[in-house]
Amino acid sequence: MKTSSTQVLFKTVAINNLDIFYREAGPKDAPVILLLHGFPSSSHMYRDLITDLAGKYHVIAPDYPGFGLSSSPALTAFDYTFDNLAIIMEQFIDKLGLTKFTWYLQDYGGPIGFRIIGKRPELVRALIIQNANVYVEGLGPDVQRIGELQKAGDENALLAAIEHKLSLESIKGEHLFGAENEERVSPDSYQLAHFYVARPGIKEIQVALFQNYGTNFPKYPEWQQYLKTHQPPALIVWGKNDRIFTGPGGEAYKKDLKNAEVHLFNGGHFMLEEYHQPVAALIDDFLNRF
Repeated sequence: MKTSSTQVLFKTVAINNLDIFYREAGPKDAPVILLLHGFPSSSHMYRDLITDLAGKYHVIAPDYPGFGLSSSPALTAFDYTFDNLAIIMEQFIDKLGLTKFTWYLQDYGGPIGFRIIGKRPELVRALIIQNANVYVEGLGPDVQRIGELQKAGDENALLAAIEHKLSLESIKGEHLFGAENEERVSPDSYQLAHFYVARPGIKEIQVALFQNYGTNFPKYPEWQQYLKTHQPPALIVWGKNDRIFTGPGGEAYKKDLKNAEVHLFNGGHFMLEEYHQPVAALIDDFLNRF
């Protein structure tokens, strides 16, 4: 039976005239864990992990503008860049009154989260990194190919590659690729992700973000320097079969974090579909140490 603290609440808060949807569970006076999702996901990707953690932690998982159930204004009304998504998420953090907490970063959650963390390190109690890359060693073939098309200025080929990424075939493929057991991956996860990106106007938003993704690579040294300087407690949980951000990207954190704890799982980019319970156990053990 769910208690009042483990019951997930579905909320919306106004940020800069945008309605930001988020999931929240756990005791309000418990240590906070903020979960930042990736592409093409939403807070839905954390649905199981939230309930796993909510008995002991105050868990919060927002949807970015243009994702999930948050507002998705047209390109003429909002400039979809990673800088701007980070600004909205920083305002979200401040609006909720969050101070020092644990950050869980996956995929897009990496460049969004590190933009905030880099200028406000006082917000960090600990980091949990899941297939969120900040090292060139972790760049898989798909990311490299899109980068090459951008460098070559081949707009038609780039657009075709991005549009394929938004297809059900591709989204399903990324959820299943590298899974230890595909039958443990809920079809709801990739069907819902595709439903959200297939809505009118969303393709243009996602294309804009893909085209802006290259702004993240020059920031890698800056984020690595943050890690080296501040040495935040860090737990790395990584699907080693991920072809977007490969296993060496998870191991690379040990170059800059002396005490990083790295666990490679026999899964892919969305390995929480299979491993949310062991990941939750690792998180609890990790956070109990300080």
